[in-house]
Amino acid sequence: MEEIHSQSDQYMSPSSTTSSPASRVPSSNFFYLRKPGALRQPISFEDSPVWDETNIEVKVDEGGDSINAASPSLSKINSGSLPSPSLPEREVITRKIAGASIAWQDLTVTKNGKRKYSDKVVKSSHGYALPGTMTVIMGPAKSGKSTLLRALAGRLPDSARMYGEVFVNGTKRHMPYGSYGYVDRETTLIGPLTVREFLYYSALLQLPGFFCQKRSVVEDVIDAMSLGDYANKLIGGHCYMRGLRSGERRRVSIARELVMSPHILFIDEPLYHLDSVSALLMMVTLKKLANSGCTLIFTICQSSTEVFGLFDRICLLSNGKTLFFGETLACLQHFSNAGFPCPIMQSPSDHFLRAINTEFDRIITMCKSWQDNHGDLSSVTMDTAVAIRTIEATYRSSEDAAAVESMITKLTEKEGPSLKRKGMTGNVTRVAVLTWRSLLVMSREWKYYWLRLILYMFLALCIVTVFSGLGHSLSSVMTRAAAIFVFVSFTSLLGVTGVPSQLKEIKIYTSEESNKHAGAFVFLLGQLFASLPFLFLISISSSLVFYFLIGLRNEFSLLMYFVLNFFACLLVNEGLLLLVASICQNIFWSILSFLSIHVIMMLSAGYFRIRSALPGPAWMYPISYIAFHTYSIQGLLENEYIGTSFAVGQVRTISGYEALENVYDISEDSNTKWKNLLVLFVMAVAYKVLVFILLKCCIRKNLCIHKLFL
Repeated sequence: MEEIHSQSDQYMSPSSTTSSPASRVPSSNFFYLRKPGALRQPISFEDSPVWDETNIEVKVDEGGDSINAASPSLSKINSGSLPSPSLPEREVITRKIAGASIAWQDLTVTKNGKRKYSDKVVKSSHGYALPGTMTVIMGPAKSGKSTLLRALAGRLPDSARMYGEVFVNGTKRHMPYGSYGYVDRETTLIGPLTVREFLYYSALLQLPGFFCQKRSVVEDVIDAMSLGDYANKLIGGHCYMRGLRSGERRRVSIARELVMSPHILFIDEPLYHLDSVSALLMMVTLKKLANSGCTLIFTICQSSTEVFGLFDRICLLSNGKTLFFGETLACLQHFSNAGFPCPIMQSPSDHFLRAINTEFDRIITMCKSWQDNHGDLSSVTMDTAVAIRTIEATYRSSEDAAAVESMITKLTEKEGPSLKRKGMTGNVTRVAVLTWRSLLVMSREWKYYWLRLILYMFLALCIVTVFSGLGHSLSSVMTRAAAIFVFVSFTSLLGVTGVPSQLKEIKIYTSEESNKHAGAFVFLLGQLFASLPFLFLISISSSLVFYFLIGLRNEFSLLMYFVLNFFACLLVNEGLLLLVASICQNIFWSILSFLSIHVIMMLSAGYFRIRSALPGPAWMYPISYIAFHTYSIQGLLENEYIGTSFAVGQVRTISGYEALENVYDISEDSNTKWKNLLVLFVMAVAYKVLVFILLKCCIRKNLCIHKLFL
């Protein structure tokens, strides 16, 4: 043990960092695995180039809750890959997927920095992926993994430029719709739906054809991702039942893309936020999927030894440079040849990242100032920059690089079958599906509208108790106008409770729009149609409480106008809320902006000061004209007082218009209230149009820029 400690502490000596790659000879005391029966004698790659074959036993329990997997051993150093895990006999894959080969050569991605397209995120990368295999892109944080994956999938934002060539089945064509799937690192799922419902609605959005065929596809996908035990479980859970864990959520997000039976599946960090057991279950599931014929390409930071043994090929990145591409075993041999053999009891991925992650230099600097109880940590003196250059130089001059170039040439010299574009669901069907799905979600999630219904009713009761006993005399006109102003303004302020749900809707939209499941127009129509019943329920319940308890005129036509006016006010408020949430995309700034806009609109609504007397430059033009409070309150006051009269003494009477003349700016024309109602509906449509433009042009672009450099 002392000999092992002394060798592993000197991970890379200063002399070895300055020597050439050819002169490096790996120490015989470094080894990855031992032969059975040779527990005390260290084995190196040079000492034992041929390894005993040991089968990997993988057992998946029914439902996919647990896995028993033995650590993979190296079968033969020249075999090219670790043995694939054997699938359980009872697991039968009924759906075969026709995979596609993809190859990339001299692929460079630049971002738009201070100098136009000067900063290279990916630098001259090359590699390939074959059907029925798993190709992993590995590297430390901000090494260009996600950018390379997005470049291969054709999902780079406009702020990035890609140079080089990407071949799919030997052709330089873009992958058409339905031929590939892309799973982002953080995919937004719909919590109030069960797994089966979520996948079924996804199938309705993506697949044309009959409903029975889509149900069959969903059941096949559930079986393929080992989600049978969770099919009827709510994704987000509810008050007395816990939702899905991270591992199941990740598999659901992958299953959504499998609905289209893609030839190539790109996954950004499939093991993101997963523990070791969930990570192993995920990789075994993906291995089973790869065995069905699908081409899998995904990114990963690091993995356990068991997970590493399931990979077929690895593309190792550091600072955008490709340090290695090839079989997993060949990568271990490559590091050994470069002078960095994998020590005993260390995961290969940890070993690779230890050698190429520049962040370790900072840790080494910190360790030099103190000593650990188990030894002197300052003896670790590896220069990461030199290690990266050494590993890169060794790879460029190795047979592995030549083999990769030869394989890319073979894959690109002859064109294979072109990938065909799959059918899409019509927009009318998508609107209907999104409307029904949103209705189901809103009815189950109490934070959407049920909480707001309770709060609106409670606020209406509070207002009528404060303004009770007004009567119908001339002296009550000003007080009743104040009650209407408070009702419209304060109920509009309560719309801030819808900020979290609107932000969640926007995240769902961006996730589905990025994979072309639904567009901005379809999303807005579906959300609008689904919200109409709830908004009308809120408007009629709150209006009835306020209208009768406050003592407004007891006529059915006037009551219906009051309900329609308040309903239009809620529609405008919903549009404004969605617009603010789309711009801010942050719960704190959305709430702050929404409340600030409402306060400004309330000040210019004409109650505190008649609109004709407001200062012209800002408050009157344009604020008072874009404040929906102005038209709503004006219409309600005209509805209540136009056509009425009040006695002044015993002889003289004045009209309702004259009574309000010094209180609020209204018109004598009885049709003006309908014009105000029309303005409210036009404003509701205008806000939806603004949101449509924002969703179409800005939101996806901003999200892509944010994810580009992860």
